[in-house]
Amino acid sequence: MGFSMQPYGIQSMLKEGHKHLSGLDEAVLKNIDACKQLSTITRTSLGPNGMNKMVINHLDKLFVTNDAATIVNELEVQHPAAKILVLAGKAQQEEIGDGANLTISFAGELLQNAEELIRMGLHPSEIISGYSKGINKAIEILDELVEKDSETMDVRSKEQVISRMKAAVASKQFGLEDILSNLIADACIQVCPKNPANFNVDNVRVAKLVGGGLHDCKIVRGMVLKSDTVGTIKRVEKAKVAVFAGGVDTSATETKGTVLIHSANQLENYAKTEEAKVEELIKAVADSGAKVIVSGAAVGEMALHFCERYKLMVLKISSKFELRRFCRTTGAIAHLKLSQPNPDDLGYVDSISVEEIGGARVTIVKNEEGGNSVCTVVLRGSTDSILDDLERAVDDGVNTYKAMCRDSRIIPGAAATEIELARRLKEFSFKETGLDQYAIAKFAESFEMVPKTLAENAGLNAMEIISSLYAEHASGNTKVGIDLDEGVCKDMSAMSIWDLYVTKFFALKYAADAACTVLRVDQIIMAKPAGGPKRDPPAGVDED
Repeated sequence: MGFSMQPYGIQSMLKEGHKHLSGLDEAVLKNIDACKQLSTITRTSLGPNGMNKMVINHLDKLFVTNDAATIVNELEVQHPAAKILVLAGKAQQEEIGDGANLTISFAGELLQNAEELIRMGLHPSEIISGYSKGINKAIEILDELVEKDSETMDVRSKEQVISRMKAAVASKQFGLEDILSNLIADACIQVCPKNPANFNVDNVRVAKLVGGGLHDCKIVRGMVLKSDTVGTIKRVEKAKVAVFAGGVDTSATETKGTVLIHSANQLENYAKTEEAKVEELIKAVADSGAKVIVSGAAVGEMALHFCERYKLMVLKISSKFELRRFCRTTGAIAHLKLSQPNPDDLGYVDSISVEEIGGARVTIVKNEEGGNSVCTVVLRGSTDSILDDLERAVDDGVNTYKAMCRDSRIIPGAAATEIELARRLKEFSFKETGLDQYAIAKFAESFEMVPKTLAENAGLNAMEIISSLYAEHASGNTKVGIDLDEGVCKDMSAMSIWDLYVTKFFALKYAADAACTVLRVDQIIMAKPAGGPKRDPPAGVDED
């Protein structure tokens, strides 16, 4: 028997095959490095001139986008510290729906500056306390930068909505923001409920149809279904609708029965009774005043035949979620199985028609008068990836609308706010005594990342721009930001480029929290990964 060396220290405590990293060099700086890599990826897509990323995920699906939330979702980040940043970005995406890029890039910048401080010899806990003071002060300053009289806004006034939404849409689709914000604002205002705080993002649908161009995009009050009707009737107007979730067909009974037939007559009658039964059911629906039947499952041949005879239009919506939205649009109540509906359970539509848009047949369900429940933006574009990107822009716009329904305060956009924060925090750091002041100064410096990145992505000289911004702000023009078209500094209130206060507030808060969380880690202990095949999380989520 060979002499085997006994493990000692931490090795003897844990199972073999584990990894243990501790100390500044191994744990802290490695974590910071991973986060820096992640923020380098997202940073180049920040702002209107952001570059697109081409991401191919594990299912070979191609994404071409500059939307940071989509990018980090599809990257499948493995490193535990970088995952913290991804989670911060996701939290921002769920809270506001825009600004995930700012969150991740800013957190990465904070960590990069923290690394310099650590190399200078500061202890991570001093950096954390400096950063905490910095973020609290930044939020105080942010409150002062809010534009006067912007707390009250009329969420149904199109101009006010567009002025707040433009920046969010421009960061995804630069150059098209005027057309898009117009469409999105229209759609949102149409479905805005009496109390705007209850605005539901799901009520603005997007239908993507390949072909045509951006100028062919339009808004439909109601729904657009990407399927044809089942029968031959392609158009009805001002009709009542019956919705059956279980499908329109003769249903087999739950008990099994055996039928003994003696003669040919009995056999004929047996088949006829089935027909009569189906006809009776369909006739009952027709008599109740409904002209349209919507089925959630298959439509049987025989049932379809009788529907045609009674001039009923038949629609099939196989997705459960779409069926619910349809009920919301029409105000119908879905029945489980085919039976005579109550008059109260019927919905109402202004018109249902089948149109051909760009080679694809779509069913357009319009409901103009009957309440403003669902609205669809029909997007047109030449390729699928362009449509996906347009959809993300619409998504951001709608989420911004939801955020402004809750809190409509605005602050100057185009890096004007960031430079002002950087300048004021620099001054604040000189007043601090103790080692925190270095951390606060670095925190202030991190804000320069935004104008620097915006300038670099637009191909301008970042140093010149930042120094001229500082000069403008020092002389009291706090609303001066970068005009990316001309590459000069201009007053943002004149160009009406505004960012929502809540977006900035949460983005900075989440970024600072994530950075402090990463800095608080001083040891990483990884167990040996369990064997066996890797399991994917269950895909039980509807894409919509």
